[in-house]
Amino acid sequence: MSNFVKVATLSELPAGGRKIVEVDGITVALFNLDGRICAIEDVCTHDSGPLAEGEFVSPGVIACPRHGARFDVCTGKALSLPAFEDVDIFEVKVEGDDILVESYY
Repeated sequence: MSNFVKVATLSELPAGGRKIVEVDGITVALFNLDGRICAIEDVCTHDSGPLAEGEFVSPGVIACPRHGARFDVCTGKALSLPAFEDVDIFEVKVEGDDILVESYY
């Protein structure tokens, strides 16, 4: 069973912004892609690099700052080597100004 926990507000995450939060002891990267809020585990599946520190190489696609592996920040899909495993994603709800992320505890 899952529930949702408040992790941020929309005012803390403007369009084009990113924010690091913690959910159930897991570091999660939030991204605001023109009003669509996406949440992924902030860890490259290639070498555990911090994805949120990477640069966007195209809309919704971030490159790991360590070796350049690319990931879709909304689906978690690994899009290029050296990563071949997807990153975990978290379901997001927005209620008013509050951003809530799925929690399993």
